Amino acid sequence: MCGIIGVIGTSHSASLILEGLKRLEYRGYDSAGIATLDKNTINRQRSAGKISNLEKHLETNPLTGLIGIGHTRWATHGPANEENAHPHSDGQVAVVHNGIIENFQKLKDELSDCNFESTTDSEVIVHLISYYLDRGDNLIDACRKMKARLKGSFALAVISLKENDTVIGICQGSPLAVGYGNGEMYLGSDSLALLPMTSKVSYLSDGDFCILKSGSVQFFNSENKNVKREIKELSIDASSVSKGSFDHFMMKEIHEQPQVIRDTLNALIDSSSRTSDLSQLNIDINDLSKITIVGCGSAYYAGLVSKYWFEEYAKIPVEVDIGSEFRYRNHPLPDKGLAIFISQSGETIDTLYPLRLCKEKGQYILSIVNSPESTIARESDSVIKTLAGPEIGVASTKAFTTQMVTLAVLALFIARKRNHLSEKKEQELVSALLELPEKISEILNAQDSINKVASQIKDTQNVLYLGRGHNYPIALEGALKLKEISYIHAEAYASGEMKHGPIALIDSHLPIVFIAPSDTLFSKSLTNIEQVSARGGRVIALTDEAGSEKLNGLHEYLIKLPKAHEFVHPILYSLPVQLLAYYTAVLKGTDIDQPKNLAKSVTVE
Repeated sequence: MCGIIGVIGTSHSASLILEGLKRLEYRGYDSAGIATLDKNTINRQRSAGKISNLEKHLETNPLTGLIGIGHTRWATHGPANEENAHPHSDGQVAVVHNGIIENFQKLKDELSDCNFESTTDSEVIVHLISYYLDRGDNLIDACRKMKARLKGSFALAVISLKENDTVIGICQGSPLAVGYGNGEMYLGSDSLALLPMTSKVSYLSDGDFCILKSGSVQFFNSENKNVKREIKELSIDASSVSKGSFDHFMMKEIHEQPQVIRDTLNALIDSSSRTSDLSQLNIDINDLSKITIVGCGSAYYAGLVSKYWFEEYAKIPVEVDIGSEFRYRNHPLPDKGLAIFISQSGETIDTLYPLRLCKEKGQYILSIVNSPESTIARESDSVIKTLAGPEIGVASTKAFTTQMVTLAVLALFIARKRNHLSEKKEQELVSALLELPEKISEILNAQDSINKVASQIKDTQNVLYLGRGHNYPIALEGALKLKEISYIHAEAYASGEMKHGPIALIDSHLPIVFIAPSDTLFSKSLTNIEQVSARGGRVIALTDEAGSEKLNGLHEYLIKLPKAHEFVHPILYSLPVQLLAYYTAVLKGTDIDQPKNLAKSVTVE
């Protein structure tokens, strides 16, 4: 969520920090600020709202200095205003913080003599460090003592007048990376923030403490032992996080789906035999007793889709949980259980905490992430990387579809290993997956019908999404997408549940989006469509040629999709719900890439 960037060793630190903050905008934020240390003075500029507001402040009041820290804040404690924006400072120490300090009120009470200027939890960190500095500690010892007092999750960057050649970085339950330059050093909550300043980074492990000087860094682990952290070469470049010719990152990422799905499939499938190839998994699949899947938001919906695949083809019981709920019910986790954790960023705190619980209970941990260097990946027994590339738009598109593709291949691999799937059947299903990029391209080349539907729903107050079987989670995803970026209230139900309550809402003003391919459940979907039509509801049908012929004019709007194997319908039908949300948001003029109140990487509980 919040973003951190730190720079040491260059005279234009403020401009580099500003550029880094711009690359962190996708994470979601509502205020921003920069602090620099120059001539034994800490100077700050902060602003509520967009980084462009901060940039205007800097044009009239520029910041100078060889050392600086910056931050984009997503409000948790206190409103989104300038007083609560980071960095926080008391004139002696400046701090930026990602995460939540759970015991901040107790610490604030202990520091009652200090002048608190904000209502955040983060400001106690500043005063706690100064408390130890005023009693004779050096900055490093003061930060260590401060760290020992905090409860919660935090990534911190600290500068101080007491040691004006140092930036301190601390990582506890929230990610942080160090970047290496030519005489400069960088600190960031996200490796993307460090592009194009450097392509060489080290990732702090949980509990790490680092000391940055010009051209050098020291790492210490949670036991305060000096350790080495591997330097890695980033595999992406700055051009991969640009919008190119598209108006929004979201549309660019929608259009990238044929290629990233192709890339993901090529990494997971033996092209010569047309079978799944996940031999890198170090697990006895035949002994698996249960699969537990955990995710949040769209990742959770990807898990729901895969439940149908695992149970149908691999014949293994599957439980899918929302990450934020998982730890708060006392459910049994059997021996020889597989726990799958799905996260685009690999830093989602509501997914990370259940991972650690499952690890304690002896589950084999498999993560499906788009960031193999992330915390979730590092703490897993095995990792399958989705090759979606950087996803900047807050509303997930290509990350979601590559997650489903990965889970589909995994389901086939486990089914085959457990002798529940013949090689011939696996080849049939793999072939259906391999056809997806071409069929998705067909949809992308015929978007006008979706745009026209968007023009008809942009002024509505509510939309209902319905789907059957493994298309029900796509209804959930469609409703989520519409809510996220157009701010229209939308709900989703399994189609058969419509008559158990939601049917009371149906009238001539309510659009109902049916995910209704001509599959084995189409006759059931058709019955639901007839029930809606009989009550004057506005039916928006997403189906194929065969399905459209059977509708007999029951729809008000039709979005026709290519014919595809039933196995891949959830992946294919994700495209029109993404596009419908996008075009509706464009017509409403909302902030598509950075919707209000949302964050790309949710690193607080």
